[in-house]
Amino acid sequence: MKINAYRFATCLGWPFILAYLARRKMKGKEDLERFGERLGIPGMERPQGRLVWFHGASVGETISMLPLIDKVLDAYPDISVLVTSGTVTSAKIMEQRLPKRAIHQYVPVDCASYTKRFISYWHPDVALWFESDFWPNLLNSAHEAKIPLLLINGRISNRSFARWRRLPYFIKKLQKLFALSLGQTDLDAERLKILGAENAYCLGNLKCATEPLPADDKAVQEFKENIGSRPCWIAASTHNPEELEIAKAHLQIKKEFPSLLTIIVPRHPTRGKEIANGINAIGLTTAVRSKHERLTPETDVYIADTIGEMGLFYRLAKIVFVGGSLIPHGGQNFLEPARLDSAIILGSHMENFADMTAKALQAGAVIQINKNKDLSEEVISLLKNPKDVSSLCRKASDFAGNESKVLDRVFNKIKPWLDKK
Repeated sequence: MKINAYRFATCLGWPFILAYLARRKMKGKEDLERFGERLGIPGMERPQGRLVWFHGASVGETISMLPLIDKVLDAYPDISVLVTSGTVTSAKIMEQRLPKRAIHQYVPVDCASYTKRFISYWHPDVALWFESDFWPNLLNSAHEAKIPLLLINGRISNRSFARWRRLPYFIKKLQKLFALSLGQTDLDAERLKILGAENAYCLGNLKCATEPLPADDKAVQEFKENIGSRPCWIAASTHNPEELEIAKAHLQIKKEFPSLLTIIVPRHPTRGKEIANGINAIGLTTAVRSKHERLTPETDVYIADTIGEMGLFYRLAKIVFVGGSLIPHGGQNFLEPARLDSAIILGSHMENFADMTAKALQAGAVIQINKNKDLSEEVISLLKNPKDVSSLCRKASDFAGNESKVLDRVFNKIKPWLDKK
């Protein structure tokens, strides 16, 4: 397939794209008040002067770019930053965490008319593209407008690599659009070269450089007083059907610790009610944060289905299971709890963070389980052995700190494009 053929196909498929967007609206996956941005219609005025565009698909990518945004803004007082992403959750988190001189817009749907409208209005001086959200029309529109494209923290999963290799000409054309390609790992950089990137390197994973997640001190104290002396653990960034497995683990752990509290923080907050219904069905009592339900001594599972409060919940318990890893999803970023001194448990499916997981296991900074039933056994063991928890917390924190130097390496590599005026 050629890029021009793709562009023609997306034009012909316009009615189907509109139908797809309508379904997303019905499911709450689109921001109705700002939907014009998805069509390339600007939601605010362009800042005057130089503009650096950061793009990432969703929450993980946009959070990982925050330290680099801060570093760019500190080094270049004449630069403003535009961040784009495609999910409601990431937009809300950016609203809370973006610094001054940085704004957020939803990424336009990948139709040529929308992408050209977007590029024509914003016309950034350089674009920093995070991970693997390769939208052909948008990338080509930027390239045609002579905007330098730099791939940051590029990630090519096993599945993506196999898929792209079936379209060698197409992916080679896309990769050649990037003036620089920085892979998360050596394997990612090598795969980018195979797919056609001409200037690919690995300087480390930028997700290692993010600051500890913020939290409201008053809310942390109130929750801790409410929890009291109850044994507590957290299951974070969970996906369906992991929550049911976690609830089953709770039942097993409760035999040893009758007053146990489990806190579930789902990856997609809109699933809170669905999760509660499933857990209630097996006889456990839940409280749902988005419904303002109180955490009481009778609450078995507290469902933290809100946006931007992960830092709060990581501060409530030392034992953290990181989701997306009990199922073949590939895992979620475990450096976030590591920075907050957590004893971290991972499932067997950590393909998205294979290199980082291997290093963390070698450093003794995480525990990895092979089967779902092992989850309850590990939590029980840690609850019984506070010294083991303290050791794991220290090793996790040290591991996260040792990996943080990547920010300077990435910044120095992209600096020539930022210096151009």
